[in-house]
Amino acid sequence: MNKENLTQGIVQTKQHFEVLDGLRGIAALAVVIFHFMEWIFTDFDKNFIGHGFLAVDFFFCLSGFVIGYAYDSRIREMGVKEFFKLRLIRLHPLVILGSVLGLLGLFLDPFASPITYDAGKLLLLFVCSAFLIPFPVMQDRAFNLFGLNAPSWSLFYEYVANIFYAVVLYKVGRRSLAVLTFLAAISICLVSYRAGNLLGGWSKDNFLDGGARVAYSFLAGLLLFRSNWIIKNKLGFTGLGILLLLAFIMPGSKWNWLTEALVVLFYFPLLVALGAGSSLSPQWKKVCRFAGNISYPLYMTHYAAIWVFGNYFIKEKPSAGELTYIVILGSIFLVVIAYLAMRFYDVPVRKYLAKKRRKPESISLINLDNSR
Repeated sequence: MNKENLTQGIVQTKQHFEVLDGLRGIAALAVVIFHFMEWIFTDFDKNFIGHGFLAVDFFFCLSGFVIGYAYDSRIREMGVKEFFKLRLIRLHPLVILGSVLGLLGLFLDPFASPITYDAGKLLLLFVCSAFLIPFPVMQDRAFNLFGLNAPSWSLFYEYVANIFYAVVLYKVGRRSLAVLTFLAAISICLVSYRAGNLLGGWSKDNFLDGGARVAYSFLAGLLLFRSNWIIKNKLGFTGLGILLLLAFIMPGSKWNWLTEALVVLFYFPLLVALGAGSSLSPQWKKVCRFAGNISYPLYMTHYAAIWVFGNYFIKEKPSAGELTYIVILGSIFLVVIAYLAMRFYDVPVRKYLAKKRRKPESISLINLDNSR
């Protein structure tokens, strides 16, 4: 057996954590519902899913765990350049699609005010969005780092974390990694206490808060993997899904700065450890795989529709009954759009790019590395 076939065989025999895939899908759907509901309830303490934004911290923790699992044993062999190629193939097609949808939404929104941006500025907004260059200039969109597709802020930080992993973290021993994680935990506490919550990272006014969020959660996930902190249990997808949802629907209070920090510091790493060690009944495997596959497309394609909803909400002032139907049907619609994006765009593009690299194992690694 040649080296290439041996490498491919090793990759294909690695375990796939289906429960973690399912939890990623729940978190992505929670983000969508949270984005609907934050228009309706500007006071997050009155929002039944007012902590849905913490799903991003869960994503970061999962990413650290999965990156360590997929690449720790291989990055020296493949090299940093190949690692970056694989990550770009995995993540960037949907970054571009999200930017395109955001631009189309800006033009096609029937409830929005007339566009005041000239062609040059629109082109610059699109280029910055497509290449993940923070450009928080859209005052009408709360100075989002990426006005055309707000969720891209977390992808920007995902890329930063991946760069640090490839340059520094893969060489760092477990003891040093624990020290770095502890220091990042201090930064989480400081940010949460100063801001009163952990909502920041998406805007020019709270840009650095996102750095603290990704630093701790990514490092914690990586430390979980390297320490083999996997807790065997029989909670399954249903039990762990309920536990994850509790973090998003917990009541808001004046203690948000503390409760949110505790969830990020301890609860999410615990759920990742439990998810990695949980057994899964056969009937739930397809559900979890679908949820995991759809999670990243859903996260990156939904926000253009959220802007349309927000402008509709402000202009038409629909009743509570109407809003219930809109949020439910809108969420289902966005899942369908995400599936179509995955089926007819993301998967074909990634396969094409992997084949262009003429390395069969890269396709296997893209499937194994489902950190987003």
